[in-house]
Amino acid sequence: MLDVRPEGPEDHWEVEALYDLCFAPGREALSSYRLRDGVPPVADLCLVAREDGIVAGAIRYWPVCVGPERALLLGPVAVHPTHQGEGLGAWLIRDSVERARAAGWLRVMLVGDAPYYGRFGFALLQGVMMPPPTNPERVLGLALQPGAWEGVRGEVTRAA
Repeated sequence: MLDVRPEGPEDHWEVEALYDLCFAPGREALSSYRLRDGVPPVADLCLVAREDGIVAGAIRYWPVCVGPERALLLGPVAVHPTHQGEGLGAWLIRDSVERARAAGWLRVMLVGDAPYYGRFGFALLQGVMMPPPTNPERVLGLALQPGAWEGVRGEVTRAA
């Protein structure tokens, strides 16, 4: 049985090991990591799923700004290879998005594949510019409140 709870300090290195396992070497060189550098994650939205005490999946969120507006940057999200294909990643995304909505956040963005994230309501963001070398076709957003992305444009920067 899976135990899902907010990530705590005791989970940090196991979650990092999961990300190392699931993503290519050099993942920390990506532009999204520059936005996270020196900024604490949104603790209540960072979740860890464990089965029998072993990390099965994890998701993290970070505050960013798009122009003058605040947003959440989703990622990374990962599922251990032994649990892939079971729907755990989708569950982590849906649950954390609902937690973000309940906490009063207005918008979420990520860099990812539209066919995968589209099923959760994410769509291409026009006029939202991630630091290079991000492919603009992979910059996706989800409004947590109606119209939350309307008129939001500009460079994505670290939240203060």
